[in-house]
Amino acid sequence: MSALCFVAASMSSCKRGHDSTSWEFAPNMYLPVGYEPYSQVSKNNINADGKNMREPVPGTVSRRNYQTTFGAGDSAVVDLMLYNVPKDSIEIAERVLVNPVPNNEKALVEGKALYGQYCQHCHGEGGEGNGLVAEQYKGVPNYKADAYLNMNDGHIFHVITHGKGRMWPHGSQMTPEERWKIVHYVHKLQKS
Repeated sequence: MSALCFVAASMSSCKRGHDSTSWEFAPNMYLPVGYEPYSQVSKNNINADGKNMREPVPGTVSRRNYQTTFGAGDSAVVDLMLYNVPKDSIEIAERVLVNPVPNNEKALVEGKALYGQYCQHCHGEGGEGNGLVAEQYKGVPNYKADAYLNMNDGHIFHVITHGKGRMWPHGSQMTPEERWKIVHYVHKLQKS
């Protein structure tokens, strides 16, 4: 008798039709417990605007497509984010990429500051591969060695962006303009 009651109850509890929501077996699988940035189920009481997506933290590197003007006139506008050279195509970078930042005293001063912040700990103050990190990890290049003297701007920019060998990529840590300024400063180190 109990089996008959169970079959009758189970057949009557599930109706066919789009208006029957039935039972949810695991509600947290359908509506996540965590706040998902691109889905808004209900108002988020933690954020002031009630949304899950927050504004970026001030001071982070922006990944927007921005325009920077060097020089005067319409021809001086350069889009610094159009560098879609793949990670493993350093030869293409050497042929295609040209430094749009003018090589002047201001760019070199800013390049030196950025070099001190991002590069000096490995490559050393003079670019001779004798930084504090290089004492522990061998293979940090000396920019003044003959093998590195003929590196063009595109090569250095690509290595800063995507990394090479033991060097990790730094493209997410600085803007393309900052990377181009470091390129200018590296060439200055090679000449000194």
